[in-house]
Amino acid sequence: MSSELDTNINIKEPRWDQGTFMGRAKHFFTVTDPRNILLSKEQLETARQIIQDYRQGIVSPGLTEDELWRAKYIYDSAFHPDTGEKMIVIGRMSAQVPMNMTITGCMMTFYKTTPAVVFWQWINQSFNAIVNYTNRSGDAPITVSQLGTAYVSATTGAVATALGLNALTKHVSPLIGRFVPFAAVAAANCINIPLMRQRELKYGIPITDDNDNRLGESKHAAQQAITQVVVSRILMAAPGMAIPPFLMNTLEKKAFLKKFPWMSAPIQVGLVGFCLVFATPLCCALFPQKSSMSVSRLEPELQEKIKASHPGLERVYFNKGL
Repeated sequence: MSSELDTNINIKEPRWDQGTFMGRAKHFFTVTDPRNILLSKEQLETARQIIQDYRQGIVSPGLTEDELWRAKYIYDSAFHPDTGEKMIVIGRMSAQVPMNMTITGCMMTFYKTTPAVVFWQWINQSFNAIVNYTNRSGDAPITVSQLGTAYVSATTGAVATALGLNALTKHVSPLIGRFVPFAAVAAANCINIPLMRQRELKYGIPITDDNDNRLGESKHAAQQAITQVVVSRILMAAPGMAIPPFLMNTLEKKAFLKKFPWMSAPIQVGLVGFCLVFATPLCCALFPQKSSMSVSRLEPELQEKIKASHPGLERVYFNKGL
Protein backbone atom coordinates (compact mmCIF):
# COMPACT_ATOMS: atom_id res chain seq x y z
CA MET A 1 0.00 0.00 0.00
CA SER A 2 2.83 2.43 0.84
CA SER A 3 4.14 2.19 -2.73
CA GLU A 4 0.94 3.82 -3.98
CA LEU A 5 1.96 7.17 -2.52
CA ASP A 6 4.63 9.12 -4.38
CA THR A 7 7.58 9.80 -2.10
CA ASN A 8 8.62 12.85 -4.14
CA ILE A 9 5.78 15.15 -3.06
CA ASN A 10 7.32 18.46 -1.97
CA ILE A 11 5.81 19.00 1.47
CA LYS A 12 8.33 21.72 2.27
CA GLU A 13 6.08 24.01 0.27
CA PRO A 14 2.30 24.55 0.58
CA ARG A 15 -0.04 22.45 -1.52
CA TRP A 16 -1.12 25.39 -3.66
CA ASP A 17 0.95 27.75 -5.82
CA GLN A 18 2.24 30.50 -3.53
CA GLY A 19 3.09 32.69 -6.49
CA THR A 20 -0.60 33.58 -6.84
CA PHE A 21 -2.95 35.30 -4.40
CA MET A 22 -5.56 32.55 -4.85
CA GLY A 23 -3.02 29.84 -4.04
CA ARG A 24 -1.91 31.70 -0.92
CA ALA A 25 -5.54 32.26 0.10
CA LYS A 26 -6.32 28.53 -0.11
CA HIS A 27 -3.20 27.84 1.95
CA PHE A 28 -4.11 30.31 4.69
CA PHE A 29 -7.78 29.30 4.85
CA THR A 30 -6.37 25.91 5.88
CA VAL A 31 -3.70 27.28 8.25
CA THR A 32 -6.11 29.64 10.04
CA ASP A 33 -8.95 27.10 10.33
CA PRO A 34 -10.16 27.58 13.96
CA ARG A 35 -10.95 23.86 14.22
CA ASN A 36 -7.20 23.19 14.38
CA ILE A 37 -7.01 24.49 17.96
CA LEU A 38 -9.37 21.69 19.03
CA LEU A 39 -6.92 18.99 17.94
CA SER A 40 -5.53 16.84 20.74
CA LYS A 41 -1.86 16.46 21.67
CA GLU A 42 -1.96 12.93 20.21
CA GLN A 43 -3.32 14.20 16.86
CA LEU A 44 -0.59 16.85 16.67
CA GLU A 45 2.13 14.33 17.48
CA THR A 46 0.75 11.88 14.91
CA ALA A 47 0.83 14.59 12.25
CA ARG A 48 4.39 15.53 13.22
CA GLN A 49 5.51 11.90 13.02
CA ILE A 50 3.94 11.47 9.58
CA ILE A 51 5.70 14.58 8.28
CA GLN A 52 9.07 13.76 9.85
CA ASP A 53 8.91 10.20 8.51
CA TYR A 54 7.90 11.33 5.03
CA ARG A 55 10.81 13.79 4.89
CA GLN A 56 13.10 10.82 5.51
CA GLY A 57 11.43 8.77 2.78
CA ILE A 58 9.34 6.67 5.19
CA VAL A 59 5.65 6.40 4.24
CA SER A 60 3.08 5.23 6.77
CA PRO A 61 1.20 2.11 5.51
CA GLY A 62 -1.99 3.05 3.67
CA LEU A 63 -1.25 6.78 3.76
CA THR A 64 -3.00 8.71 0.97
CA GLU A 65 -1.91 12.02 -0.56
CA ASP A 66 -4.89 13.84 0.99
CA GLU A 67 -3.98 12.43 4.41
CA LEU A 68 -0.37 13.53 3.91
CA TRP A 69 -1.42 17.08 3.11
CA ARG A 70 -3.85 17.09 6.03
CA ALA A 71 -0.98 16.04 8.32
CA LYS A 72 1.21 18.77 6.86
CA TYR A 73 -1.37 21.46 7.58
CA ILE A 74 -1.97 20.17 11.08
CA TYR A 75 1.81 20.26 11.58
CA ASP A 76 2.12 23.76 10.08
CA SER A 77 -0.72 25.07 12.25
CA ALA A 78 0.96 24.04 15.50
CA PHE A 79 4.74 23.96 14.96
CA HIS A 80 7.05 26.90 14.15
CA PRO A 81 8.44 26.71 10.58
CA ASP A 82 11.98 27.70 11.60
CA THR A 83 12.44 26.17 15.05
CA GLY A 84 10.06 23.18 14.84
CA GLU A 85 8.85 23.97 18.36
CA LYS A 86 5.19 23.52 19.29
CA MET A 87 3.67 26.99 19.41
CA ILE A 88 1.61 28.44 22.28
CA VAL A 89 -2.05 27.62 21.56
CA ILE A 90 -3.37 31.20 21.61
CA GLY A 91 -0.41 32.34 19.52
CA ARG A 92 -1.22 30.02 16.63
CA MET A 93 -2.87 31.47 13.53
CA SER A 94 -5.75 29.01 13.98
CA ALA A 95 -6.60 30.84 17.22
CA GLN A 96 -6.77 34.23 15.51
CA VAL A 97 -10.48 34.20 14.67
CA PRO A 98 -11.93 33.06 18.05
CA MET A 99 -9.50 35.18 20.07
CA ASN A 100 -9.73 38.32 17.93
CA MET A 101 -13.51 38.20 17.54
CA THR A 102 -13.92 38.11 21.33
CA ILE A 103 -11.34 40.80 22.12
CA THR A 104 -12.26 43.09 19.21
CA GLY A 105 -15.99 42.76 19.85
CA CYS A 106 -15.50 43.74 23.48
CA MET A 107 -13.16 46.63 22.57
CA MET A 108 -15.83 48.01 20.25
CA THR A 109 -18.63 47.52 22.77
CA PHE A 110 -16.86 48.90 25.84
CA TYR A 111 -15.04 51.93 24.41
CA LYS A 112 -16.67 54.84 26.24
CA THR A 113 -14.91 54.82 29.62
CA THR A 114 -11.20 55.14 30.37
CA PRO A 115 -10.99 51.98 32.55
CA ALA A 116 -12.68 49.95 29.80
CA VAL A 117 -10.34 51.35 27.12
CA VAL A 118 -7.27 50.60 29.23
CA PHE A 119 -8.42 47.07 30.11
CA TRP A 120 -9.38 45.94 26.62
CA GLN A 121 -6.40 47.59 24.91
CA TRP A 122 -4.15 45.90 27.44
CA ILE A 123 -5.82 42.53 26.78
CA ASN A 124 -5.57 43.09 23.02
CA GLN A 125 -1.92 44.12 23.05
CA SER A 126 -1.00 41.29 25.42
CA PHE A 127 -2.61 38.88 22.98
CA ASN A 128 -0.87 40.56 20.04
CA ALA A 129 2.46 40.33 21.84
CA ILE A 130 2.01 36.56 22.23
CA VAL A 131 1.03 36.22 18.55
CA ASN A 132 3.94 38.36 17.36
CA TYR A 133 6.44 36.39 19.44
CA THR A 134 4.96 33.01 18.48
CA ASN A 135 4.99 33.82 14.75
CA ARG A 136 8.35 35.58 14.64
CA SER A 137 10.78 34.86 11.84
CA GLY A 138 14.07 33.06 12.40
CA ASP A 139 15.37 30.56 14.91
CA ALA A 140 17.49 32.73 17.23
CA PRO A 141 16.36 32.64 20.89
CA ILE A 142 15.09 35.75 22.67
CA THR A 143 15.85 36.21 26.37
CA VAL A 144 13.19 36.67 29.03
CA SER A 145 14.59 40.17 29.69
CA GLN A 146 14.33 41.15 26.01
CA LEU A 147 10.83 39.71 25.80
CA GLY A 148 9.68 41.49 28.96
CA THR A 149 11.10 44.85 27.85
CA ALA A 150 9.48 44.51 24.43
CA TYR A 151 6.11 43.52 25.95
CA VAL A 152 6.01 46.40 28.45
CA SER A 153 7.09 48.94 25.82
CA ALA A 154 4.65 47.70 23.20
CA THR A 155 1.68 47.45 25.57
CA THR A 156 2.34 50.84 27.20
CA GLY A 157 2.67 52.52 23.81
CA ALA A 158 -0.50 50.90 22.52
CA VAL A 159 -2.61 51.81 25.56
CA ALA A 160 -1.30 55.39 25.52
CA THR A 161 -2.19 55.65 21.82
CA ALA A 162 -5.72 54.39 22.49
CA LEU A 163 -6.28 56.79 25.38
CA GLY A 164 -4.97 59.73 23.33
CA LEU A 165 -7.28 58.96 20.43
CA ASN A 166 -10.19 58.40 22.79
CA ALA A 167 -9.64 61.81 24.37
CA LEU A 168 -9.64 63.50 20.95
CA THR A 169 -13.03 62.03 20.01
CA LYS A 170 -15.10 62.92 23.08
CA HIS A 171 -16.90 65.69 21.21
CA VAL A 172 -17.61 63.88 17.94
CA SER A 173 -20.58 61.75 16.94
CA PRO A 174 -21.05 58.27 18.49
CA LEU A 175 -20.49 56.66 15.06
CA ILE A 176 -17.04 58.22 14.71
CA GLY A 177 -16.30 57.27 18.31
CA ARG A 178 -16.87 53.63 17.39
CA PHE A 179 -13.88 53.81 15.05
CA VAL A 180 -11.48 54.81 17.85
CA PRO A 181 -10.62 51.16 18.66
CA PHE A 182 -9.63 50.52 15.02
CA ALA A 183 -7.46 53.62 14.86
CA ALA A 184 -5.83 52.60 18.13
CA VAL A 185 -5.26 49.03 16.94
CA ALA A 186 -3.75 50.23 13.65
CA ALA A 187 -1.38 52.59 15.46
CA ALA A 188 -0.57 49.98 18.09
CA ASN A 189 0.35 47.39 15.46
CA CYS A 190 2.98 49.81 14.18
CA ILE A 191 4.42 49.84 17.72
CA ASN A 192 3.82 46.31 18.97
CA ILE A 193 5.08 44.23 16.05
CA PRO A 194 8.48 45.96 15.57
CA LEU A 195 9.08 45.99 19.34
CA MET A 196 8.23 42.31 19.82
CA ARG A 197 10.47 41.46 16.87
CA GLN A 198 13.20 43.99 17.61
CA ARG A 199 15.84 41.27 17.83
CA GLU A 200 15.28 40.57 14.12
CA LEU A 201 15.75 44.26 13.29
CA LYS A 202 18.95 44.36 15.34
CA TYR A 203 20.59 41.09 14.23
CA GLY A 204 18.73 40.14 11.03
CA ILE A 205 16.77 37.05 9.98
CA PRO A 206 18.03 33.96 8.12
CA ILE A 207 18.10 34.25 4.33
CA THR A 208 18.44 31.32 1.93
CA ASP A 209 18.77 30.55 -1.77
CA ASP A 210 15.90 28.88 -3.62
CA ASN A 211 17.14 25.46 -2.40
CA ASP A 212 16.91 26.50 1.28
CA ASN A 213 20.69 26.75 1.71
CA ARG A 214 21.33 29.30 4.46
CA LEU A 215 23.37 32.29 3.31
CA GLY A 216 23.45 34.47 6.40
CA GLU A 217 21.26 36.91 8.36
CA SER A 218 19.91 40.17 6.96
CA LYS A 219 18.51 43.20 8.78
CA HIS A 220 17.16 44.57 5.49
CA ALA A 221 15.15 41.36 5.02
CA ALA A 222 13.84 41.75 8.59
CA GLN A 223 12.68 45.29 7.82
CA GLN A 224 10.77 44.10 4.74
CA ALA A 225 9.30 41.13 6.61
CA ILE A 226 8.05 43.21 9.55
CA THR A 227 6.65 45.94 7.27
CA GLN A 228 4.63 43.34 5.35
CA VAL A 229 3.31 41.82 8.59
CA VAL A 230 2.27 45.26 9.93
CA VAL A 231 0.35 46.02 6.71
CA SER A 232 -1.33 42.59 6.77
CA ARG A 233 -2.35 42.91 10.43
CA ILE A 234 -3.86 46.38 9.99
CA LEU A 235 -5.85 45.31 6.93
CA MET A 236 -6.83 42.09 8.74
CA ALA A 237 -8.43 44.14 11.52
CA ALA A 238 -10.10 46.62 9.15
CA PRO A 239 -13.28 44.73 8.05
CA GLY A 240 -14.13 43.52 11.56
CA MET A 241 -13.63 46.98 13.03
CA ALA A 242 -15.05 49.07 10.17
CA ILE A 243 -18.21 47.22 9.11
CA PRO A 244 -19.84 46.35 12.50
CA PRO A 245 -19.88 49.99 13.74
CA PHE A 246 -22.29 50.97 10.96
CA LEU A 247 -24.49 47.95 11.62
CA MET A 248 -24.44 48.40 15.40
CA ASN A 249 -25.18 52.12 15.10
CA THR A 250 -28.37 51.17 13.24
CA LEU A 251 -29.29 48.17 15.41
CA GLU A 252 -29.00 50.11 18.68
CA LYS A 253 -31.75 52.45 17.48
CA LYS A 254 -34.11 49.51 17.04
CA ALA A 255 -36.57 48.34 19.68
CA PHE A 256 -34.89 44.94 20.15
CA LEU A 257 -31.57 46.26 21.50
CA LYS A 258 -33.33 48.97 23.48
CA LYS A 259 -35.28 46.20 25.19
CA PHE A 260 -32.29 43.83 25.50
CA PRO A 261 -29.18 46.05 25.68
CA TRP A 262 -27.09 43.15 27.03
CA MET A 263 -27.32 41.57 23.55
CA SER A 264 -25.12 44.33 22.11
CA ALA A 265 -21.82 42.64 23.04
CA PRO A 266 -22.63 39.13 21.70
CA ILE A 267 -24.07 40.58 18.47
CA GLN A 268 -20.97 42.70 17.94
CA VAL A 269 -18.66 39.76 18.70
CA GLY A 270 -20.59 37.65 16.16
CA LEU A 271 -20.34 40.34 13.47
CA VAL A 272 -16.61 40.74 14.05
CA GLY A 273 -16.14 36.96 13.96
CA PHE A 274 -17.93 36.69 10.61
CA CYS A 275 -15.64 39.34 9.13
CA LEU A 276 -12.49 37.78 10.59
CA VAL A 277 -13.24 34.32 9.20
CA PHE A 278 -12.55 35.80 5.75
CA ALA A 279 -10.25 38.73 6.55
CA THR A 280 -7.68 36.66 8.48
CA PRO A 281 -6.67 34.22 5.71
CA LEU A 282 -7.14 36.74 2.88
CA CYS A 283 -4.88 39.33 4.54
CA CYS A 284 -2.29 36.69 5.49
CA ALA A 285 -2.26 35.87 1.77
CA LEU A 286 -1.38 39.41 0.67
CA PHE A 287 2.34 38.56 0.79
CA PRO A 288 4.03 35.15 0.41
CA GLN A 289 5.16 33.74 3.75
CA LYS A 290 8.36 32.67 2.00
CA SER A 291 9.17 36.21 0.98
CA SER A 292 12.06 37.27 -1.23
CA MET A 293 14.18 40.25 -2.13
CA SER A 294 16.90 41.11 -4.62
CA VAL A 295 20.48 40.48 -3.54
CA SER A 296 21.19 44.09 -4.53
CA ARG A 297 18.94 45.29 -1.66
CA LEU A 298 20.87 43.42 1.02
CA GLU A 299 23.57 44.92 3.24
CA PRO A 300 26.76 45.61 1.22
CA GLU A 301 28.88 43.15 3.22
CA LEU A 302 26.25 40.42 2.77
CA GLN A 303 26.11 41.13 -0.95
CA GLU A 304 29.86 40.62 -1.21
CA LYS A 305 29.67 37.37 0.76
CA ILE A 306 26.91 36.00 -1.50
CA LYS A 307 28.65 37.09 -4.71
CA ALA A 308 31.77 35.24 -3.57
CA SER A 309 30.01 32.01 -2.55
CA HIS A 310 27.05 32.05 -4.97
CA PRO A 311 27.98 34.03 -8.10
CA GLY A 312 24.99 34.76 -10.30
CA LEU A 313 22.43 34.48 -7.47
CA GLU A 314 19.90 37.30 -7.90
CA ARG A 315 17.24 36.67 -5.21
CA VAL A 316 17.25 35.45 -1.62
CA TYR A 317 14.34 34.05 0.42
CA PHE A 318 13.20 34.27 4.04
CA ASN A 319 10.26 33.48 6.29
CA LYS A 320 8.54 36.82 6.91
CA GLY A 321 6.57 35.47 9.86
CA LEU A 322 2.88 36.12 10.38
